[in-house]
Order: sequence, then C-alpha cells, then structure tokens
Amino acid sequence: MGSFIGEINGVNVIWNKSGEGKPLLFLHGWGSSSASFSPILNRIQSFRTCYLPDLPGFGKSGKPKQPWTVSDYADAIEIFIQKQLPDGPFDLLVHSFGARIAIKLLIRPKLSSRIEKVIFTGAAGLVPKRSASYYFKKNTAKLLKLPFHILPATLRERGLMRLRKSALWKSLGSSDYQKLGGVMRQTFVNVVTEHLDEELPKISHEILLLWGRNDTATPLEQAKRMEAGLKNCALVTIANAGHYAFIDKPAQFAAIALAYLEPE
Repeated sequence: MGSFIGEINGVNVIWNKSGEGKPLLFLHGWGSSSASFSPILNRIQSFRTCYLPDLPGFGKSGKPKQPWTVSDYADAIEIFIQKQLPDGPFDLLVHSFGARIAIKLLIRPKLSSRIEKVIFTGAAGLVPKRSASYYFKKNTAKLLKLPFHILPATLRERGLMRLRKSALWKSLGSSDYQKLGGVMRQTFVNVVTEHLDEELPKISHEILLLWGRNDTATPLEQAKRMEAGLKNCALVTIANAGHYAFIDKPAQFAAIALAYLEPE
C-alpha cells in the first residue's frame, strides 16, 4: 500500500492506494478515517485499485481553515477524483458521512457519468426519527438560553459562554458534538442539519445498500426509507453487525460487496 499527500482547497489530504483493477473509491464516516476499512481491504484489493482518502479534519489529513458543508466536502472529493483517479469509470464504497458526500457527487452530471456501481453502508443523510429524549433536550436548551437574551450583548455572550461550559449544558449535546472544537464543531452542525431526502429521486445509479441489522447510528428503518427513495437499489442486511458492518463481519461484508462489484 502506498501513502500520499496533496493539497486540496487549502487542506493537506492524506490518502492510500493499493491493489489492481478498476478504481474503487472509499469514503469513510464521521469521526473515523480510511483505516476503518482495513478489515475488508485485503479481500477487495485483489480485484480493485482501492483509493482511500482521509477526509479533511479526520485521520492524518489537515483540518479546513473554516467550517465546511457537505458540498464543500463533495467539492474536495471531486478535485481528488480529477487529480488522482485515472480517466474513465470508477465505483464507490461509502460509509455513514461518506454517503452524504456520495449523494452530492451522484447528482453532479459531469462527475456522475463516470460513477458506475455504488455501495452505501450505514449511510447517513436522511431526516432522522427523533426520540422524546431528543425533543426534551432541545426544549431544555432553549429554556436555559432564554434569560440571556434580555441582557446587553456583552453580558449575553459572556453568560452564554459560561452556560456552554457547564456540565448541564454538555449533558444536553451529542457526544460527537462535545468532542469537537473550532471549525470542526461548526462543520459538524452544518453536516447534520442538512438533510438529503429530496436528492435521492435524482439519483439513477445502481446502488447496493449493505446494512448491519443492529445498526443504531443509522437504523435499518433509515435503510428502508433510503431504499424507497432511490430508483434503482437493493437492500441487503448482515446479521449480528452494527453501524460498522465491515468491521463486525468483514468476511461476509467483503463477499457480498465483491459479488456485486465483480459478478461472474
């Protein structure tokens, strides 16, 4: 496997390349890196040239200089494809956040004409079904902030800053959000508040939805909604596997993926 570095939109991006055959581009999930695909890479690289970038802000790649949106990530990956992948068709295997980027790429006419087969696993991007706990936390946060809005601007910002540092406030936020700071915290907000349900009918590509049945981050219910929204797809589930089905059941995952990518 070879490791490479290059600048894309002002960010140093690290990627790995291995194998031989038709190009297969991997896009990892939020808070992860290209290394997450290691359990299946040995099985797939015998049939495909695998390209595995660390998305900006993750793994060994640098962070964006300002908060990014999903479209910013799609722009960066489109540049990566133009610079690093050979001309001609390629396939996609994307996980979680990577699927948000892929959805954007699949509706860009010039680029999408080069994309052939696509695998979504634990794909994010749809409006999630919210629990009662979510709405309780959301409304509690609004109530906590309410008194500060009657204060002068300077005192208001000082008070809100102290509130955000409190244990109570932190208990109301998601674990992903709390782990982040600076540009990546706002990037996270930009990403999770953009829902791509309405983009699905615009995609005509053949897509395999390969899901862990025990996925709690993007539950099977979301996979079924994604299946209903896409024109040309099939849903296959893997028992005793969660959000990282390719880590929980690597042999089974790789076998199904290759049966789809390399049919006899």
